[in-house]
Amino acid sequence: MITEQNLSAVIGSTAVGADGKLGTVGEVYLDDETGRPEWATVRTGMFGTKESFVPLADADLSGSDLRFPYDKDKVKHAPHIGTDGHLSPDEEAELYRYYGIGNQTGAPVARDTTAYDTTAHDTTRGTVGHDTSGPTTDDAMTRSEEQLNVGTQRVEAGRARLRKYVVTENVTQTVPVSHEEVVLEREPITDANVGDAMAGPAISEEEHEVVLHAERPVVAKEAVPVERVRLDTETVTGQQQVTEQVRKEQVELDADADVRRS
Repeated sequence: MITEQNLSAVIGSTAVGADGKLGTVGEVYLDDETGRPEWATVRTGMFGTKESFVPLADADLSGSDLRFPYDKDKVKHAPHIGTDGHLSPDEEAELYRYYGIGNQTGAPVARDTTAYDTTAHDTTRGTVGHDTSGPTTDDAMTRSEEQLNVGTQRVEAGRARLRKYVVTENVTQTVPVSHEEVVLEREPITDANVGDAMAGPAISEEEHEVVLHAERPVVAKEAVPVERVRLDTETVTGQQQVTEQVRKEQVELDADADVRRS
């Protein structure tokens, strides 16, 4: 249970919901009549720029964590009410309806609530000034800015495939071939061949035959390896410009003219 005695620990604690961290507790609003803590504002968003009201009825303080029974989405979409230090009965009633607190018997009555004044209760820190957006701060304000951190990420940019297929082409080669032709040879009768010439009948019919030969091309094919082909990659480094917006905080003095230094 959250009481006025442990409010100093509640303010600035980490708000934790049913599904994880919600943000940071900024302010606590007290019932004007009873002084009982009724609401806490939780800074949500990436930079804590949005504050949502969350009821403290079922909240539990555990160490530096303030635990709520609501999830992030529920808190994030709570009615947008300005954190100006005061809640009207109508605003409180709207919040009760949103969180489903006013739908049962004995529901709390909506009354005026006011933000807990940390400067009026903090006697240990002795700071000059206080953070009007939440808890007491020290004597300085921290100015922050975003820095651009650029790196590289390896992603798939495309694919290359090595594919083998068969094509047919005509190849022409010249091959020498030979063949036999008939040659008629005549020789006169001489003392050397007169015996062969007179060996047969004087008058007769005869027939001689010779076999002619010729060469013709013969084609045979065989597959032989000619080269090895593989895929590889090489890294090519270039330059690419990256442009992005970054935010930074600026500090300016807003004071009455009579308190400014000349």
